[in-house]
Amino acid sequence: MITGELKNKIDSLWEIFWTGGLTNPLDVIEQMTYLMFIHDLDATDNTRAMESAMLGIPYTSIFAPEVTIGERTIDGSQLKWSVFHDFPAARMYSVVQEFVFPFIKGLHGDRDSAYSKYMGDAIFKVPTPLMLDKIVSAMDGIYDTMAQLKDVDARGDVYEYLLSKLSTAGVNGQFRTPRHIIRMMVDMMAPKPDELVCDPACGTSGFLVAVSDFLKENRKQEVFFDRKNTDHYMNRMFHGYDMDRTMLRIGAMNMMTHGVDNPTIEYRDSLSDQNPDRDMYSLILANPPFKGSLDYDIVSTDLLKVCKTKKTELLFLALFLRMLRVGGRCACIVPDGVLFGSSTAHRAIRKTLIEDNRLEAVVSMPSGVFKPYAGVSTAVLVFTKTGHGGTDDVWFYDMRADGFSLDDKRTPIADNDIPDIVARFRNRAGEKDRRRTEQSFLVPKQEIVDNGYDLSINKYKQTEYVPVEYPPTSEILAELNRLEAEIQKGLRELEGMVE
Repeated sequence: MITGELKNKIDSLWEIFWTGGLTNPLDVIEQMTYLMFIHDLDATDNTRAMESAMLGIPYTSIFAPEVTIGERTIDGSQLKWSVFHDFPAARMYSVVQEFVFPFIKGLHGDRDSAYSKYMGDAIFKVPTPLMLDKIVSAMDGIYDTMAQLKDVDARGDVYEYLLSKLSTAGVNGQFRTPRHIIRMMVDMMAPKPDELVCDPACGTSGFLVAVSDFLKENRKQEVFFDRKNTDHYMNRMFHGYDMDRTMLRIGAMNMMTHGVDNPTIEYRDSLSDQNPDRDMYSLILANPPFKGSLDYDIVSTDLLKVCKTKKTELLFLALFLRMLRVGGRCACIVPDGVLFGSSTAHRAIRKTLIEDNRLEAVVSMPSGVFKPYAGVSTAVLVFTKTGHGGTDDVWFYDMRADGFSLDDKRTPIADNDIPDIVARFRNRAGEKDRRRTEQSFLVPKQEIVDNGYDLSINKYKQTEYVPVEYPPTSEILAELNRLEAEIQKGLRELEGMVE
């Protein structure tokens, strides 16, 4: 959580961008991403040089004495953040614009630069030398404060705070999934060190980052003290795809700031034939776009066989089933319409989840969870791909509070069902005796089938009406007359005082 001095410094940096004319939050975060990358390139190079010197092994810096950029050869040292941040504003601007940006864009072939591919089409948008000078000074201050905090995840928290400023939905229906909802889903799934994790609509990589954090907190020994698991965690575990290149860059940087060296974050229309992934992943976590624009002609025919529709939320469910390996699990957010929609496609996908696989849980969330971005009612579906059924009882939970007010302000409150959801989900065997009037309960598969595969919690929840006894009418009227007499007496006394 970002507070105090660090929060004030980030807000000040944001203000520099805002007053300088960059008012689109995506542009601001993208430019910050590039500059953080440039800063980290220098820091990483210095660290590797020191480590090599201590071990007595040779090291070749990427900031060589002679670096060729375009048709010019320059001294590579001036490309280092620690060098150019001391230049006068005009010279710094010229060096960053003419040399540093082309340099990071040309690092793609450098095998030691795991993140260079995300910077290949970077565009430098800072308009003036003075503004760049202010930004670099402000970022130096932020890095100094982070160093004093000595918090390993300060970088990740800074980036999360920046991402929280993305308050507008994109044209494809994407909006930021609240971090605590992501964490709830990850805690429910409890990822293991050997998972192959994917988010086919990854945006800023929030789900992948949360899996990374969960493993650090709960499986640290297994992940980081086992060479094979560490290599898997750094290079093969995380896969994210999106159609927004800006989001991909931000997502890749988000993973980097959380300590994952080489995630697979790539441009891909997951619903199209260009997505070859089948029977591959052990865990999918996603909040796919609900009302995104869709080119029906390029949608994979495999998905249309499962449910012939233009609704992206249904097609993504079919996609998750295709991408999961047998035994693979999925937790995804869907709009409420998926639970009870009566179209052929809606029924088909629900039937597939229940009859051909194992549907485990439906967590119904209140409509304010995604405010201020959207007021849509949503639910979390949890299922396992089996290919041959396995649904016995489906666990339902009626979330009423998530720790924040359900209005546009979303201020923290005491009521929070999330810890209870995670605890009950992990102990579903103990839910069998719960009555339908409680917040969570199990519903047998056959009952769901008899209801046309309807997954709306209201279809199964029972409301307990408590009888209220009122006094007789004569007593109520007598009490009203007594009150009226008191009011009249008081008015007469008041009139006497005025006269």
